[in-house]
Amino acid sequence: MARSKSSKQWLQEHFDDEYVKQAKAKGYRSRAIFKLIEIQEKDKIIKPGMNVIDLGAAPGSWSQHVRKIIGQKNKIIALDILEIAPLVGVDFIRGDFTELAVLDKLNEMLNSIVINVVLSDMAPNLTGNKTTDQARALYLAELALETAINTLDKGGTFLVKIFQGTGFDHYHQQIKQTFKSVVIRKPKASRARSNEVYILGKGFK
Repeated sequence: MARSKSSKQWLQEHFDDEYVKQAKAKGYRSRAIFKLIEIQEKDKIIKPGMNVIDLGAAPGSWSQHVRKIIGQKNKIIALDILEIAPLVGVDFIRGDFTELAVLDKLNEMLNSIVINVVLSDMAPNLTGNKTTDQARALYLAELALETAINTLDKGGTFLVKIFQGTGFDHYHQQIKQTFKSVVIRKPKASRARSNEVYILGKGFK
């Protein structure tokens, strides 16, 4: 099947992307790692000895980086609807995060473990309809926040990708009510044309 003009442009942009090249050279699974690295360098959200949940983890670059920081004795639980090639020291749950069965698996795996950080790089499959895509993205962000509220230890940290648009301000306020310190980050690795940002909440109340 012949590729569309927009598809060809995306592929060309992807392979010309400096972050794609750097990720390949450094052995990371995707360019998205550089978003987390920049936030980590600025905000020091992940530290040795922590336990972490990584939502929307595929292909696994965030979990890959987190494992290097926290040490081998601590836990990372990664979730995604897509398969992830195995990562040593990462427990993976494959499934649709909007389904109760997946949340049940997460709770079973937690088994009273104290979670210090919840990361969410989840995004829906885009339809091209801005209203629909925004609603789906916001729903995933709300599920991520609910997970953080249900699993984080007091004083814990939440980092979530969200798209600016309808519902953003209300969601931002929800996080402000839940965490002591809240900032918005737009990493350099986020494509300029994208309206994605990351909300970082520290000090879970």
